[in-house]
Amino acid sequence: MSFSARNQKGSKRPLPLGPHLLLQVPRSNYLHFQEEKQRLHLKKFLLHRMFLVAKIQAKAERKDVADYYEQVFQSVLKHHLGETVTGLLLIYPTSILHILESSSDTLYQVLLDYIGHDKDETEFFIQQMKIIVISHNIPMRLFMQWHVSVIKVPVMYLDDVTQSQSLKEVITDFLTQTHKLSLYLCKTMKVGTKGPGDNLHQVAPDLLLPEQIITYLCKSEEFMDPATFINMYNRPIHIILDSEVVWPPPSRF
Repeated sequence: MSFSARNQKGSKRPLPLGPHLLLQVPRSNYLHFQEEKQRLHLKKFLLHRMFLVAKIQAKAERKDVADYYEQVFQSVLKHHLGETVTGLLLIYPTSILHILESSSDTLYQVLLDYIGHDKDETEFFIQQMKIIVISHNIPMRLFMQWHVSVIKVPVMYLDDVTQSQSLKEVITDFLTQTHKLSLYLCKTMKVGTKGPGDNLHQVAPDLLLPEQIITYLCKSEEFMDPATFINMYNRPIHIILDSEVVWPPPSRF
């Protein structure tokens, strides 16, 4: 007897959808569904990705650095609901590498908070911050949440490449390595996981940037510090229209 015929002769009550039916969904498909659901939830505004480097004081507790950013994100979210920050914070012995993904307003507020501390506190534990690059209107996030990893073992090249390479070559290495690391973490970390933890130097040592590069970029004058960037960001843009141009210019005589 077909299902349709049985349905017509049977009870009018709908068939119960018990929990046993959910168990028939393959786990891999369910995780994929959860990830796609999370991606759609996160992408409600134009996305931007910002790469930061900075020095940290030797006496600074690594936990204090992570706690500081968590507090900043919570404060910003009160005024920018739904504009979640995702990314990765790598805390080296004397420096940090920070990748942030969110809206332009949220990233703007994160920079403003740092500027306030840097201006008012002579001993603020995050110093010499530089903005390496900002990617605008990115199609998707590389990270599903914000992760922190403490690099306890010094990561250094035997030969200091910053002494033998040009700035262009150094920044190319920086972007290449960070992109490879981001893709690796994107593929290996799932929704709800705690992140890479503090053993990245063991599971992906070839993908970690040597600290010499981060220190070198912090000292470089080719990159903007947050205060300079914010001043430029707030500066009005004066566009001269063709109709405003007088040609030939009037004679002074």
